[in-house]
Amino acid sequence: MTVADRTLVLVVEDEPQIRRLLRTSLGANGFAVVEAINGKAAFEAITRERPEVILLDLGLPDMDGLAIIETLRSSGDKTPIVVLSSRGEEATKVEALDLGADDYVTKPFGVAELIARLRTSLRHRVQAEGGEPVFESGDLRIDLVHRRVTRSGSDVKLSPKEYDILRLLALHAGKVLTHKFIMAELWGANADVQYLRIYVRQLRAKIEAHSESPQHIITETGVGYRLK
Repeated sequence: MTVADRTLVLVVEDEPQIRRLLRTSLGANGFAVVEAINGKAAFEAITRERPEVILLDLGLPDMDGLAIIETLRSSGDKTPIVVLSSRGEEATKVEALDLGADDYVTKPFGVAELIARLRTSLRHRVQAEGGEPVFESGDLRIDLVHRRVTRSGSDVKLSPKEYDILRLLALHAGKVLTHKFIMAELWGANADVQYLRIYVRQLRAKIEAHSESPQHIITETGVGYRLK
């Protein structure tokens, strides 16, 4: 595989030892890597290299990584962004995701999980650009054109609101959607999040083999949900 054949990831990270680890690990898994040690270098690399995915640390020496997310998304840039940060607070995760990050991985991290999150973010970009309008995972199949949901080949009857939640999750499959985002999309900004929890509980009872240990709709505690 040549460099030209590899997916280009921009690693924005100021710690040399972590950049070294990421350079080796990503390279061994089919990625080409370009590095930036601060926000200024990151913007220059984005313009020059046009990366296919960005791996972003928030604690940069010249600016907060959240500002980078906000600037890119406000400019219309849709490059997938996976945050890799030592900040584990729920409020920071929610803010990063609401600003437009595709995923959030907390340090210390497992390389295998990080690679999976990067690949999921790349698949999400393909879907957003008009990829196949059918979502499949395990025994679950969602036909977004015909509004048909099946589990193990059998039709699943959903209420309109249950389907709307599932459709929204499917359109952003693999990406964590915050409670705030889902509520604003389906009910309005001032709705009670308890409505969402009730519908998700009902939805899981219909699409999960064991709703108490869900395999499709995953809870990110205190943050929101993602469709695996």
